[in-house]
Amino acid sequence: LMLVSVHPLLAYGVVGLGAAAYSPAKYGILTELLPPQQLVAANGWIEGTTVSSIILGTVLGGFLVSQAASNVLLGLPGLGVVGINTTPEAAILVITLVYLLAALCNLRIPDTGARYEKQKSRLFALLVDFAHCTKVLWTDKLGQISLAVTTLFWGAGATLQFIVLKWAEHALGLDLTMASVMQAAVALGVAVGAISAAVRVPLKKSLGVLPLGVGMGLTTVALAFFNRDLLPDVQMHLGLVQLPLYMLIAYAFMVFIGALAGYFVVPMNALLQHRGYVLLSAGHSIAVQNFNENVSVLLMLLFYALLIRLNLPIPWVIALFGTFVTASMFLVILWHRRNQRERDWTQLIGEARHDGTHI
Repeated sequence: LMLVSVHPLLAYGVVGLGAAAYSPAKYGILTELLPPQQLVAANGWIEGTTVSSIILGTVLGGFLVSQAASNVLLGLPGLGVVGINTTPEAAILVITLVYLLAALCNLRIPDTGARYEKQKSRLFALLVDFAHCTKVLWTDKLGQISLAVTTLFWGAGATLQFIVLKWAEHALGLDLTMASVMQAAVALGVAVGAISAAVRVPLKKSLGVLPLGVGMGLTTVALAFFNRDLLPDVQMHLGLVQLPLYMLIAYAFMVFIGALAGYFVVPMNALLQHRGYVLLSAGHSIAVQNFNENVSVLLMLLFYALLIRLNLPIPWVIALFGTFVTASMFLVILWHRRNQRERDWTQLIGEARHDGTHI
């Protein structure tokens, strides 16, 4: 769209609509292809490869707008004929080709054999159906815990991206470019944590990772008190790379937070997919999850913007945010324990799809 001079915001909106439609299919199909006990592993690999692609995409984007890439791309024969004359246009063309490659990969996804009734198309009927699906998940004793956790996690994760940038500027004296490397370190940690969860955490034990959410919040609080003046000005040599000690510690901090997040969220995603598949259908629960997560992102970013607007010191903002995450996760753990006093709901993990399930 941008290649034909459509406003970038409209183009981004189209991408967002596509992502909103694709996500339930991407995660929902796992429950149709795999048995419940393999869902954590599958989610781990999806999260790991997704984060890896984000990192690679960031690197690719930086390369595409560089002078070296511009000279190569604009020197290709035939681009001028189709109206590609600038570096941004050439970069967008490459990204378009990447999207086409992804579409071709989708053609290789096997038919799961699952067939559903014809879906509703009227707006009011869709809203009623969505409200019903939301109620089902929030009233299910396992679904409500996993949905609460993933909703909190993604809201916190989106806010953490901005917090990391502010923290790197305030505590480490980094500019925006170098601060973004800290975000990449968090992403690397998420990938490591996600793959570790895929290997180590069975679906039956998925709720055992809940305390890691508290740990993630406490680690974020600790971040508020770290700055480069706490450590001596010592240079560390790692092969050909030379880094100040405080930067090395900061990178380790970011990777650790990311690893906690990845190890924590993957089993929760798998449990929610499983309960959604049992109670609703493969895609319905993911749609409900995405809606709740996006609302959480908006509310948490609004809260973060309010704190910044009030000109609170950055360490205070980070400490308040980390305390909120810690307290929220502690309350979720208490919620789960109260449910468990009624009966052992974890025995339902791995059960077969209900007959007459809403579709």
